[in-house]
Amino acid sequence: MIEQNTDIIFNKKVASGTFLMGLKSSEIVAEARPGQFVMIRLRLGTDPLLRRPFSICGTRGDDLFLILYKVVGKGTVIMSSAGKGEKLSVLGPLGRGFKLPEPGRKSLFVAGGIGVAPLVFLAQELKNNLVFIAGYRSSNEMIPMDQVGLGRTDISIATDDGTAGRPGLVTELLESHLAGPADDHPKIFACGPLPMLKLVASLAIERDIYCQVSLEANMACGLGACLGCAVGASKDGDRTYYHVCQDGPVFDVHALDWESL
Repeated sequence: MIEQNTDIIFNKKVASGTFLMGLKSSEIVAEARPGQFVMIRLRLGTDPLLRRPFSICGTRGDDLFLILYKVVGKGTVIMSSAGKGEKLSVLGPLGRGFKLPEPGRKSLFVAGGIGVAPLVFLAQELKNNLVFIAGYRSSNEMIPMDQVGLGRTDISIATDDGTAGRPGLVTELLESHLAGPADDHPKIFACGPLPMLKLVASLAIERDIYCQVSLEANMACGLGACLGCAVGASKDGDRTYYHVCQDGPVFDVHALDWESL
């Protein structure tokens, strides 16, 4: 874990209300793994007081890591106005990332909105033999995958309003990809809003498909000390709850109590 002031190399708008930021740190890049996150202090002082968690959306070269974020509140409004040459205090990389599938096994990535971020990093690591499906509310929220580091990856899109790709939910698109024989089902990796993840988990569990999900959670510390990101553990396990920041954010779907989430 590293704490340092990092230089902003770029901070550009890539979709409606969505920005891609490049931060320079060879130390964080060397340690970062797909699925991990960083905690960012948005400016000096006490307003806002707490750092904000952001998934690492990949790396470029040996000293640049990417943060993909959506402007949803005061903190991210401040962040969107930051420019090249400014510095942000970053703590990370934090959390447990994805367990990589064995070579040759097909993988299916399921992303909802800004949930594409950790999956882009994972896709960069795997490079091939994967299918990427992403869901958005509308076409103006679509993330341009070439700008975040994905090139020729097989990408399918679903939009709630039907303005791009297949109309409907991304989980409906997932079901169409799982229509083949059971022994041909790929491993699933997913990140997005909780209702989407619940549907993904349900589909994976009922079909006995290996699936990892990356949870989004409000975090005050990112280190497991504040207990603010606790989630219920499966009743079949030996834990009552997990901390998303420390035990996750990536979990096997069987580890969680989905009814309590």
